[in-house]
Amino acid sequence: MNLMSKRYDVEDMMAAQEFYHSRKWTDGLPVVPPTADAVQACLDWVMMPSDHLVGVETVRARAITAEKLAINAVMAGCLPMHFPVVVAAFTAMLQEPFLLHGATASTGGCAVFIVINGPVRDELNMDGTFNALGSSDRATTVIGRAIRLILCNLLDARPGDVDRSTLGHPGKLSYCIAEDEANSSWPPLAEERGVPKHASAVTVMAAGAPRQLMNEWTTNPTEILDTFVAEIKSSMRHYSIWPGNYAIVIPPQLRTHFKDAGWSKGDIQQYVFENARIFRREWADCGKGAVVGHRGNNEYAALPDPEHLLVVAAGGPAGGFGAVIPPWLGHKSKAVTMAIGACIDCEP
Repeated sequence: MNLMSKRYDVEDMMAAQEFYHSRKWTDGLPVVPPTADAVQACLDWVMMPSDHLVGVETVRARAITAEKLAINAVMAGCLPMHFPVVVAAFTAMLQEPFLLHGATASTGGCAVFIVINGPVRDELNMDGTFNALGSSDRATTVIGRAIRLILCNLLDARPGDVDRSTLGHPGKLSYCIAEDEANSSWPPLAEERGVPKHASAVTVMAAGAPRQLMNEWTTNPTEILDTFVAEIKSSMRHYSIWPGNYAIVIPPQLRTHFKDAGWSKGDIQQYVFENARIFRREWADCGKGAVVGHRGNNEYAALPDPEHLLVVAAGGPAGGFGAVIPPWLGHKSKAVTMAIGACIDCEP
């Protein structure tokens, strides 16, 4: 065992909690003490030495090693089998299009929305059905929490420090879901975004809080999507008019209507791209008339192109519910998808 981090001795579990809280190393909830054996077990699972360089956060010039990720993963409650997902998610966040520093430092208060695809969902007993956007299962909850602790402890993204969120939202504690591939006729999100079929993968997106909607009074796909579009337009009016990645979460009851009508994820993306648009003059209807100016007739699309819409199959079986997850601030940060276990710097 060749761990590099400083070690501390404490009397008992309660003393450990107070020790970590006093140093602002937690998210306010109890943590699992990261013993040397537990940290090493995570590193062994991914076959990484403690000093393996996962990546560098360029704005703060922070080199992030596998050991530091493992420490925070253990603290969040991760088992060794969860750790490959944590490594993949954080590696995806380090990619330039994600704009990690901007997303975590903004006053806009976004969190990192994580979608898991592939066999790893079953291997880790993830559940993309009931309470999908809540704490639906152990694995998604602790993986999402690990990402938050990593941001706080390795990149100083604590409230009032690097994290300047005015309000934030509960997804900052954990914002990770598994797509319900078993009950969906559609290809998984990761496959649509270029990951080979049947490979395990993560998609990360800098995202606002989910906006729940309901329409159980129609089976017509366009009418169902008009409800999603209305919620997206509301976000454009009330928050940001700029285009970017939006995610929509569609549970089984609504998915059945799309399936019966022969609609693919691509059809959904195209419809939302064409219809989720507002004129700048609509800002005057919600108190923003001062910034309309002479551009009132300018039209703004929510999406730069159809592929910027992430269509996620998840949720419990009953109820015509759905959710829109808006982007942090339009095009500034882009969603990134990465296969779990992928090496981005390896020789071909």
